[in-house]
Parts: sequence; C-alpha cells; structure tokens
Amino acid sequence: MARIGFFGCAATLPASAGGSAERRGDAFEHDLEVAALRSGFAAAGLELVEIDWQAPREAFAGLELVLLGTAWDYQDHPQEFVARLDALAAEGIDVCNPPEAVRWNLDKRYLRELEAGGAVTVPTLWLDDADRAEIAAAMDHFASDRVVIKRQVGAGGLGQHSFTRGTLPGGDWRMGRPCMIQPFLPAIREEGEFTFVFIDGAFSHGVRKTPAGDDYRIQSLYGGSEAVFVPSPGDLATAQAVVDALPFADLLYARIDMVRLPDGRLAVMEAELIEPYLYPEQGLELGERLAAAIARRLRN
Repeated sequence: MARIGFFGCAATLPASAGGSAERRGDAFEHDLEVAALRSGFAAAGLELVEIDWQAPREAFAGLELVLLGTAWDYQDHPQEFVARLDALAAEGIDVCNPPEAVRWNLDKRYLRELEAGGAVTVPTLWLDDADRAEIAAAMDHFASDRVVIKRQVGAGGLGQHSFTRGTLPGGDWRMGRPCMIQPFLPAIREEGEFTFVFIDGAFSHGVRKTPAGDDYRIQSLYGGSEAVFVPSPGDLATAQAVVDALPFADLLYARIDMVRLPDGRLAVMEAELIEPYLYPEQGLELGERLAAAIARRLRN
C-alpha cells in the first residue's frame, strides 16, 4: 500500500499526530479533509499519513507522495517551507503541488502575471509598506470609501485589515510589510466569494462562501459559512481559463477563488496552489477524485 503524506502544522494536527494541545479554531477543517481523503484513499490502496511539515527528515521515510495539506503556518516560515519541499523532491518524493509552483504562488504578486495574461483580477495597489496616508490615497485612487489591505505573503485572512474613511488607522500605524490594497467589493456581502476546485486540471466542485454578521472575511475562523455552488457555464469557463493560464502543467489541485465585480464580471481573488482547504463537505467525491489522480501519478 502506497503511503501518502498529508502536511499539517502544530496548530492544525490532532495531538495523536503530533499537534499541539491547543489547536486553531479552524482545525476541524483539517479533520474533515483528512477523513474524506482517508476514506477515498483506502479504496484505492493508498494510506494517508498525517505529518507536521517541520518534522525531522526521518519521519518522511517511506512516503511516495506528500500533499501540502494544512501547513497553515508556512507564510511565517516561507524559506524554510520551500527548502523542505526541495529536499523531499530531491529524494524522489512527489511533492504536490511542486516546489516551483509554491515559489510562484507564495507571493500574491503572481496575480499581476495572471492579469498580464488576460485574467480579470480585483483592482490592486502593490506597496512595500503602507501607512495612514497611503490608505487614504488608495480610497481616492479606487473612488471607494472602504478598502482592504492584505499581506503579499499571507494566508487565511490573518494580518488583514479593512478601513473606511471614518475608521482610518492612527497616524503612527504601519502595515510593516509588503502589502496589497484593494477596494472593498460589496458583492462579498451580497452574494459571497465563489470557489472552484480543480483536480488534475478538471473541475471538481464549487463552493459559495459568505461572511457572518458585519464581517467581510469568509473564512470559518471569522464565522463564515459555505454552501454548494453550481456555477453557470460562463462562470465555470471563466474559472477554467484561469487554471489554463497557470504557468504549470503538473498541478494535482488548484482552488480558484473569485468575486463578482460591480460590472458583473468574475475576478480572481486568489489562485490557491499551496495548501488550500478543498471543502470535502461540498465536494463529496473529493477523496475518490484525489485518490484516482494520485494513483495515476504513481503509475507514471
């Protein structure tokens, strides 16, 4: 039986797999995904092994392939993370997605490359840092009374801020890192963010993610909720075009997150290639689809 590693981190793994006693508030997503994959993998003769990506190298002995899973602290250790992937790949372990895709996807400036290739993206200002004056200037630039500022290297909405003209940060506030500023899009609250999950380049399932209460963040950490989303042919074609435009031909999975602009077009929020949650509750065949794709890789 082929052994397949599933990366986690101390804050997502259960204690039985080496996780910490106090897990993240969204660690239940790790459990849901592992359960779905374990079931699908078993039927395909694959064994799923949960493992901390920072575990000693000998812990990876005998693995044929690793999934980047819920390594949800990688953004705090990007160089160490990529170095671990390179080391595993150099020893003949199939890394999914591969190190070169991770390098490209780590910094959200990849969105500029997608835009240059014809994809519709959310209007964005890219800055080495930002202060109160630059937040106000961004509102003028976008003709918007509200903006969202994010890390260029970040994940899960962590370290993210939203400001209005009436709630600008204090005069001594700084983001303190390379960042991106975008106009707040009302569609996030009106219809949500749409996720398109692809396995081996083929559409698997769709998800509509909506925020809770007065929040704008759709992640479960902030009370967001998910529902099955069946995209129209046009919306699916738009997402598929983004996948087709990615500069990699060997991706096991891709999650394309999109939001509708005021003019009705779907725009890319993120092309998640590293460690995205793949929503097994909305994609009931996720385990079987990934198992079949992995089996094909192992046979080649």
